[in-house]
Amino acid sequence: EALAGQRVVAVSAGGHSLALTADGAAWSWGGGSLLPKKIEALTGRDIVAVSAGDTFSLAVSADGTVWSSGRGVEGQLGPGDGQRQ
Repeated sequence: EALAGQRVVAVSAGGHSLALTADGAAWSWGGGSLLPKKIEALTGRDIVAVSAGDTFSLAVSADGTVWSSGRGVEGQLGPGDGQRQ
């Protein structure tokens, strides 16, 4: 229902699920959340790709910026600090 009326152009699943809609919005669900929620932190970023890991998410914007969030204890988020972000 949350994605009703949206054209989904890509999905990814790991420990949770991500969807990318035609308008460049990223959506997430799973890991305790049953319904898709728009990832507000990425609003207006023109996301072109998403990837879901076990405990982290990655998104790429049209300008090539990589966005990461989640649990980074094994360095998968990129900053190298092993922190949740």
